[in-house]
Amino acid sequence: MKKKPSGVREPIKRSPLRAKLGMWYYGGMRRLLWVVKRKNFARQKQPPFGIIQFSHKTPLLRKLRDVDMQYQYNKIVNLKIAVKELNGIVIRPGEVFSYWYLIGATTRKKGYIEGMVLKNGTFGYGVGGGLCQMSNLIYWMTLHTPLTVIERHRHGYDVFPDSKRTQPFGSGATCYYPHGDLMIRNDTDMDFQLCIRVGDEFLEGEWRALGEPQFSYEIVERDHEVKSEYWGGYSRHNKLFRRVYDKNGAFIREDFVVQNDAIMMYPPFLSDSYKE
Repeated sequence: MKKKPSGVREPIKRSPLRAKLGMWYYGGMRRLLWVVKRKNFARQKQPPFGIIQFSHKTPLLRKLRDVDMQYQYNKIVNLKIAVKELNGIVIRPGEVFSYWYLIGATTRKKGYIEGMVLKNGTFGYGVGGGLCQMSNLIYWMTLHTPLTVIERHRHGYDVFPDSKRTQPFGSGATCYYPHGDLMIRNDTDMDFQLCIRVGDEFLEGEWRALGEPQFSYEIVERDHEVKSEYWGGYSRHNKLFRRVYDKNGAFIREDFVVQNDAIMMYPPFLSDSYKE
C-alpha cells in the first residue's frame, strides 16, 4: 500500500536570489509596521514590579553534537547585550511587546559577535547568533500568564535530538531579524513587566505585575509522534494545550495553543552516546 503524505512537504531549495528578495520584502513590511503602529508598541521601562506572575530559567551552556563550544560562550555575550534592551520593559493594557522592535539589528557596531544560528535544517554561525534562547524563554513564560501571543514562529526543522529536555517539543519561539518576530499583546487591565538577566549559569526571566495572579497555567503535550514521510525523511509532530486553574487550584478550562510539525534532521531513534 502506498504511503499517504502526513502533511509535511519535502524540503524546498530556494535560490540565493529568491531568498534575498524574500528577506528584503518581508523585512520592509515589518519595518513599515513598526512605523505605522509605533504608538502600539511597548517602549517604557520601570524599576521591578513587586509581584512575580511566573519565572523560568534555562542553562546558558549546552553541549551540542558537532558544535564548537566557543559559540556557546559567544552566545552569552550576545544575550547580555540584548537583555539590556528588554529588562524592565512594561506592557500596558492594549500595548504590544515586539522582540525585534526593542532589540533592533544585531550588528558588530553594537558589540554582537558570532554565535550559532539555525537555517534550512542545519546550523551555522552569524553575528548575534544565540538570541533564540531568550525568545524561547519569553514565549514559555508568556504561556503561563494571561498575556496573548499574537506572533510566534518555530523552526520547520528539528535539528538536534532531545538532550535533557525539560519542556515539550515545540514549546519555544525562534526569531530572525526583522520579520521573524515574537509579539505579545496585553489584553488585561493590568500592567505587566518583563524582567530578564544573564546569570552565572542560567538565563533567568520573570513576568511581573503590581497585582496578584488570578490564575495558574499548565502546558500539556498531546499526540506526539514521529512519522516516516513519503519522500524518504522523518517528521515530528505534537499539539500543545494550556490548562487554566483558579487561585484555589480548581480547573477552569483547557485551550489549544499550537500544533507543531517539523522535519527531523537526525535519525529518530538514537543512542545516548549520539545525543551528547
